[in-house]
Formats: sequence, structure tokens, C-alpha cells
Amino acid sequence: MTTSPTPTPAHETPADEAEGRAIQDRLRGRVILDEAGPEPGTGLVTGVDVAYDDVKDVVVAAAVVLDAVTLETVDEATAVGRITFPYVPGLLAFREIPTALEALEGLSVDPGLVICDGYGLAHPRRFGLASHLGVLTGLPVIGVGKNPFTFTYEAPGPRRGDFSPLLDGDEVVGRALRTQENTNPVFVSVGHRISLDNACAHTLRLAGRFRQPESTRRADALCRQTLREATA
Repeated sequence: MTTSPTPTPAHETPADEAEGRAIQDRLRGRVILDEAGPEPGTGLVTGVDVAYDDVKDVVVAAAVVLDAVTLETVDEATAVGRITFPYVPGLLAFREIPTALEALEGLSVDPGLVICDGYGLAHPRRFGLASHLGVLTGLPVIGVGKNPFTFTYEAPGPRRGDFSPLLDGDEVVGRALRTQENTNPVFVSVGHRISLDNACAHTLRLAGRFRQPESTRRADALCRQTLREATA
């Protein structure tokens, strides 16, 4: 797996909410924001998604690798585990990271650019799943969410590619990006080792037919299938 220029830390499971917030605050300083990232339409792109069954205490993750030019599936891997951290808004990454890392480690190819169904800097402590996963793997990671979380935005224009800033007060934490005409926007934020402009360009290229990037759609489908099988 590709690594960042500095050594990557190991995953830590916090004992409680306070420790979780402290870990996020400490790791946030490792997020790299001054790299443009890979060019859209080059190399490999990997979608990562996570799903739960809280009743049966099961969490699953899927990683699906696409050729960035053809969007053909190159490789895929899944992981199944137990939920090790309770549901706490703002700390969801601690429920998702262990199986997401296991799924990525199960791939036979380098993941290239990773796209999460979640957030990066668009997070109360500027350290959502995309940033957390990026710091722990050293990979460039983008967060593409389906709703604006706790942030505000003005509706972007109606055409594909139109966007508006996603705001926390006056601070820009991402973009509301229209990937298809007459559909709701998605919410793109930088995770690690990529610029916001490039993150949006990748998202648009991967969302050729649907609202969500194809990487996310395929990872979501595989994740749901794996969860059904794991809880049958």
C-alpha cells in the first residue's frame, strides 16, 4: 500500500468519547493539505463503504477498485467485524476504521485514490472518516457525503458541475457539487493529500450517470450484500 512521506500512526480504539476526541485532535495535525493529488482519469480509484447491524453487533466494509479511465472494476475486498465503539455523532470513524482498513489491506492492488461515503474536513473537528483513513494509510482520500452534516450552503446552479461553498460560519470546509442536472448535490470535502478542486474534478468524472460517484455506488452495493450474508 502506498504510504505518505512521514510514518503513519496505528489505529487506536478509544475507551470513551473524551479519548476519541483527543485522538482526533492529535491526528488532525498529520493531515496533508498542500498536495494536489492524482490527476482525474489516471491510475486507480477505490470506493470504500461501511454498513452495520447494531442488533447483531456486526459491521462490514467493502473496498472496490476501479480503473479511473474505463471505470471497470479491477479488484474488490470485504471485511466483517464486531462493533467496537458506540454510536456518537462526530466519532463515527472509530466504528468504521477497523473494518475499512481490513478491507483495504485485503486488496491485491494499490488502492490509488480512495473515496469514502462520508466527510473529511467537513467535520466539527475537521477530522472526519476521509481524513482519519488518509492519515492512517498515507493514501490520498476524498470524502463525498449525501447530506451537508451540520454545515450550511446555498444551492448550487442547476447544471452538472455547478457548486457552492459548504460553510461553517465563514470557513469553507467543502463544496456542494451538482453531479447531475435536476438532482440534489453531493458534498465533497478534502480528506488527505488532495486539493478541493481536484477532489471535485474526480467526483464529477466518476459520477457520469448517477448522483454518486461510481466508486461509491459499487462499494455500497458490495457492502450491503456482505452485510446480508454476514447476518443471515
